[in-house]
Amino acid sequence: MQLYCARQRRRLNRGLRRKQQSLLKRLRKAKKEAPPMEKPEVVKTHLRDMVILPEMVGSMVGVYNGKTFNQVEIKPEMIGHYLGEFSITYKPVKHGRPGIGATHSSRFIPLK
Repeated sequence: MQLYCARQRRRLNRGLRRKQQSLLKRLRKAKKEAPPMEKPEVVKTHLRDMVILPEMVGSMVGVYNGKTFNQVEIKPEMIGHYLGEFSITYKPVKHGRPGIGATHSSRFIPLK
C-alpha cells in the first residue's frame, strides 16, 4: 500500500466500484487467454480515473481520450498513476508561420 500516494491510497481504501472491478476482470481474462510470450489483447475502457495496480502490469489497455482509444502498455513504473495520464486529451500546439496582422509591422508587408 505504501507504493501509492495519499489520494490513491484513499481511493483504494474506499474500495473499487463495479466498473473498476469489471475492468480488472477483463484484463485478467485477456492475460489468461494470451499465448505465452505474447502481448494480451487490448481491453478498451473509458475509465481514465482508474488507479494502475500491480496486477495490471503487462496488460494492454485502450484508454479513451474523448475521440479515440489510445493504446497503452502497462509497465511497472506506472503503478500508482491514473490511466488518463497516459492518454492525452488534446493535440499539442504546433505553431506555423504567423499570419497577416500578427504583428504591428506586418501591415506594411505586401501580400504575396
